[in-house]
Amino acid sequence: MSSGATGTKTGHLTPELFTFLRALKRNNTREWFERNKPRYIEHVRDPMLHFIADFAPKLQRISPHVMADPRPTGGSMFRIYRDVRFSKDKRPYKTAATAQFRHERGKDVHAPGYYLHLGTDGVYVGTGIWRPDADALRNIRQAIVDKPKEWKRIVSAKPFKDGRLEPHGDSLKRPPKGFDPEHPLIEDLKRKDYVTFTTLDEETACAPDFLDTYTKTCRSAGPYVKFIADALGLEW
Repeated sequence: MSSGATGTKTGHLTPELFTFLRALKRNNTREWFERNKPRYIEHVRDPMLHFIADFAPKLQRISPHVMADPRPTGGSMFRIYRDVRFSKDKRPYKTAATAQFRHERGKDVHAPGYYLHLGTDGVYVGTGIWRPDADALRNIRQAIVDKPKEWKRIVSAKPFKDGRLEPHGDSLKRPPKGFDPEHPLIEDLKRKDYVTFTTLDEETACAPDFLDTYTKTCRSAGPYVKFIADALGLEW
């Protein structure tokens, strides 16, 4: 955080971040972006990298095995550039600033951890694991079967009950092969994504205490992410 002349604290992120992203949505061309790249660096990239750097020690207290990497390339922040090679949508830029804080042994986005999304389509925190591969998915489901009391205790805890952590993602229409269709936790076993979303807003993201708000959300999801990491044989 920084302090102005009046001593008023400001957050890492400002409304200019969202102003830039909305302008980018209206002018999603390489020519416009290159002309406005200094705005992107000043209001989006650098504030996000500062946020990531300041989140790192807080994240270490949640789990020393989940990483917050503030490097501008190859770190926790996703690139603003879209991969349009196999997409019919050829718009070159994303209209969201996003970051993933993944487990140190994760090689890509399909790893347990935390996520931050600041975009024209909303502000939210993600936790858990998105689209795990077949082996990982089977291991998570088996862990739920093997430790049903632990799983139920986690997903019935206060953060889930009061809606701060909302299960999100796709599910199978039918029970997964190899699992009892009559299992009392069959709806959890049918899930293809083990993630939660916490929906916020731009005002919250730009508040002086947003780093604390984000940290608190990640900490509240700690048992959930730990369960997934344990199921995959990952240290927590």
